[in-house]
Amino acid sequence: MTARGKKTVRDLRRGSRSTLLRRLYFDGPLSRQELGSITGLSGGSISNVTGELLADGLIEECGSVESDGGRPRILLRVAAGRAHLVGVDVGETQVRVALFDLARTELAASDRPLDDRGHDAGHVAELILTGLADVLERTGTDPGTVLGVGVGVPGIVEQADLGRGVGPDLGQGVGPDLGGGAGAVVHGQTVGWDAVPLGRMLRAGTDLPLFVDNGAKTLGQAEMWFGAGRGTRHAVVALFGSGVGACVIADGARFRGATSSAGEWGHTKVHVGGRRCRCGARGCLEAYVGAEALVARWGAAPPGGGEKAGLAALLAAAGAGDPAAVALLDEAAEYLGAAIADLVNLFNPERIVIGGWAGLLLGPRLLPGIRAAATEYALRFPREQTEIVLGTLGPAAVTVGAATLPLSDFLDSGGEFPRRADGAAVGAGATGRWT
Repeated sequence: MTARGKKTVRDLRRGSRSTLLRRLYFDGPLSRQELGSITGLSGGSISNVTGELLADGLIEECGSVESDGGRPRILLRVAAGRAHLVGVDVGETQVRVALFDLARTELAASDRPLDDRGHDAGHVAELILTGLADVLERTGTDPGTVLGVGVGVPGIVEQADLGRGVGPDLGQGVGPDLGGGAGAVVHGQTVGWDAVPLGRMLRAGTDLPLFVDNGAKTLGQAEMWFGAGRGTRHAVVALFGSGVGACVIADGARFRGATSSAGEWGHTKVHVGGRRCRCGARGCLEAYVGAEALVARWGAAPPGGGEKAGLAALLAAAGAGDPAAVALLDEAAEYLGAAIADLVNLFNPERIVIGGWAGLLLGPRLLPGIRAAATEYALRFPREQTEIVLGTLGPAAVTVGAATLPLSDFLDSGGEFPRRADGAAVGAGATGRWT
């Protein structure tokens, strides 16, 4: 029996595989020599582990570079087509399901509007499963190559099953920094979800590994890995859509809090006794700067056009000099700037990234005012250390972030293909060496 806390040879090898896979994924292509310099692993370990990864089809050779006085150095990269990822964004007006390869190339997407049932949990689960079947069928993708389905949802995700253990009623666990699998329970007060067993509902329609997390947190992971947050260790990524949320990154890890509800920034109070919010309380930030609230407060949006059309019309009116539209957007910038000042004072981030479809739509107009208000309301020294920028991954960043949930688990495991709920190994041709 292995003593508690003592690493086995298998643990060490998995760690080496994970280290090399991550470096190649985020920084590749790289040569074996570069991998040795970056990771500190010995030449023998680099040779052995890259040999295993090549044999497993997880990495591939992709050319060479000249070396000083020696043979050309072979470059290695992660094999993009080796496996697939699914990301799901349960948004305000639709459910988006997208299929990606390991290089995050979107191979197919299914956008399914919410009908008059809105966020009825059964309806949402049905749209997710229908969209999943659609993208797999249209691309001819073997479900056995799908590492997992990541789902970004509105609300708090109760972490029900951690670790990689799988049972017939559990699904794929995800580790200490990700959402639960088939046991995930969602508390979404603004959409009427009270302890919704979304994971179990999805498990009834798929055997693929499941990963569920809050949509703002998936946006945060995407922007930190691939977008405007890249290169920082302390950041806040804000999701600005119909509602408002945030992902707090502390020393490179997402801060979750005791029950995974950290980051509900939209429900911090900016006006005691103020406007009624969708959550039922008064004076929330979301009630003043969320897209739904802005369109409702303006009151001049084209009827039946939806929030996106309403915000576009609001921007156009402000651009034409309409006093009411200008005043509303100026006020929204000040509220957002003041709320961002609170983030600066509380968390001392290097960077604050504003994303979400509404944030990206309004950002070019509001950003100067947001920065000015943040400077006015924040403590001077931490404000001087904080950049405030717009996200760079576009309105689909939540979907990309959701797809990183199974990807993160895969990289952490050193390229171990998970097992589905029916016990079958994911990954056609997987050797099973690490299962």
